[in-house]
Amino acid sequence: MRQKVSVLVIDDDQEVLNLLKITLGVYGFEVITAKDAIMGMHAAYQYHPDAILLDVMMPKIDGFEACRQLRSMTSVPIIFVTAKSLIGDVIKGFRAGADDYVTKPFNHEELLARLKVCLHYAVKDQNDYQGFFETGFEDWQVEDDRHEIIIKNQLIYLPPKEFEILRYLIRHLGRVLSADAILSNIWGPEYVGDRNMVKQHIYRLRQLIEPDPKKPIYIRTAPGEGYYLDVDYDCKSE
Repeated sequence: MRQKVSVLVIDDDQEVLNLLKITLGVYGFEVITAKDAIMGMHAAYQYHPDAILLDVMMPKIDGFEACRQLRSMTSVPIIFVTAKSLIGDVIKGFRAGADDYVTKPFNHEELLARLKVCLHYAVKDQNDYQGFFETGFEDWQVEDDRHEIIIKNQLIYLPPKEFEILRYLIRHLGRVLSADAILSNIWGPEYVGDRNMVKQHIYRLRQLIEPDPKKPIYIRTAPGEGYYLDVDYDCKSE
């Protein structure tokens, strides 16, 4: 039996949650709802939805910040569904990592069409993946299923958490990722704040892949900000 496509809807308006749950349910989607951004991030980590519909104006954490944090956790399509319709808001939404932006009041058919387009391209990207994934480095090859990496023809096995951290850094090549973003993506939002755990796993990862772990050329530290995978490491190596 074909598994239903799941959509997480995050909105503090219960009427909107009910409406989207009914509307998307009619079209065969499994709908998960959350009444604020914090609940939404927990639901995203727990249920791994295929797409996320996200409001902007919510208490505690607004949709823009929620989108940035969700994007650090998942690559699934994120579509804003919000009453904020100014062009500046739309641009801010895309800069936060959204795939599309729909303003309220919305047309059900238009929203469904936009959702299907985003899902289509997400599925295409998954189908293009065949075990190995692109790293951005000519002398690196990463094998997803076996948690192995080949660096300059040397095969290295990585423990699960170290592998997940490296894969996350590769997905955001050259971008500084905070310890909290790594914690939220790898361990879950409830671990945010335990930055020493990230430090320990980065240390172990460097021991495995760096030519000289004391002078890392791949996984760099941005003091006070986090860690990043250096796209220009080859210019610094001997």
